[in-house]
Amino acid sequence: MRATILVDNHGTKALKGEWGLSAFIEYGDKRILLDAGGSGLFAENARKMGIDLKSVDYGVLSHNHYDHGDGIPTFFEENDKAKFLVRSCRCANCYSKNIFFSKYIGTRRDVIKTHPNRLAKVSGDYKVEDGIYLIPHKTAGLDEIGRRERMYLKTESGWKPDDFSHEQSLVFRTEKGLVIFNSCSHGGAATIIKEVSDTFPGEKVYAMIGGFHLYNKSRKYIKRFAQAVKDTGIEYICTGHCTGDRAYKLLKKELGPICHQLETGLVIEF
Repeated sequence: MRATILVDNHGTKALKGEWGLSAFIEYGDKRILLDAGGSGLFAENARKMGIDLKSVDYGVLSHNHYDHGDGIPTFFEENDKAKFLVRSCRCANCYSKNIFFSKYIGTRRDVIKTHPNRLAKVSGDYKVEDGIYLIPHKTAGLDEIGRRERMYLKTESGWKPDDFSHEQSLVFRTEKGLVIFNSCSHGGAATIIKEVSDTFPGEKVYAMIGGFHLYNKSRKYIKRFAQAVKDTGIEYICTGHCTGDRAYKLLKKELGPICHQLETGLVIEF
């Protein structure tokens, strides 16, 4: 398999970056777009890299936040056939909230209203194709993470801490083992690795790629996080976006050669 990063916070001289993430993944004869960043920039970068978005068979939304889904309308302009696979729950009610104010941080509402037939809602452990899976969170108590991060869901019965049931991991079976993509890993990277490992008993989880939402965490927290990831036995980490530069440097120090930096234009092959 081969993954090309279309958008990450880190840009290059030739390719712009933005706060968001998007990856073009080739697996056998299938082409998958994981997320679409926060604008149409991913498509601009794809053209510069010679990637034809019309070839995409499936879009996957890792979770319902604007910096991963607001570029979806641009994708639908480029590709008239592929559906975006999203979790079956809570399409447009994600907020950042404290005592004094709330801010909508979900995917653009007009995406849901104007393209209902291009969004395919999935639930449970979902097989996309042979060797390609979407795995939801299966760990209780993740709403405590939502409370800590001041991320909430607006429901008919009022505000509730986000439990990240709209977040999903894209998992590939490779010769080296299972490869996980989770763009922000709000539920925790070590938790996600365990969830995937438990879902595929007897199979090795080889790699995890994506953001780890560490940009706002203390040094002590990041060191504990690194140890928890190391304890899973995973052999390859590639992270960026919401991990943040400071946290990445600490992770690299703690995890050493298994830890790698995401950036726009990066190509990863397994």
